[in-house]
Amino acid sequence: MSLPEKLQTIVTDFKSAPKPLRLQMLLEYSKKVPPLPQHLAENSEALERVHECQTPFFVATEYPDPNHVVFHFDAPPEAPTTRGFAGILSEGLNGSSPQQILDVPSDFYTQMGLEEVISPLRLRGMSGIIGRIKRQVQEHQGN
Repeated sequence: MSLPEKLQTIVTDFKSAPKPLRLQMLLEYSKKVPPLPQHLAENSEALERVHECQTPFFVATEYPDPNHVVFHFDAPPEAPTTRGFAGILSEGLNGSSPQQILDVPSDFYTQMGLEEVISPLRLRGMSGIIGRIKRQVQEHQGN
């Protein structure tokens, strides 16, 4: 299993950063979550809730063409660590192929050293997000 190039760059940046800086980097990614496109903002039923997250967190996948996946995330601004993970996934995975998404290890975030700066409960939420997007991709592919 491997990471798409953009996600690998993010993982490497986190891994090489000093421990105290990692949380700040995660919070910076919370500002990079794009707003929902209008068709999703007006149709919340098109988003799937990730129940493993402590805060209300929703995801939708779209396929601009068969070889590219785009993710949309919705999380409240008062949940910066969860939004930070969404920002990482948005920047690191959007535009990847379905197979690239499925090849991402479900615990890839452990390579980033995040378990040293956030709680196990938050890590469980991150695992849930990865699981949900991979399941959505598999369902789209008919697996």
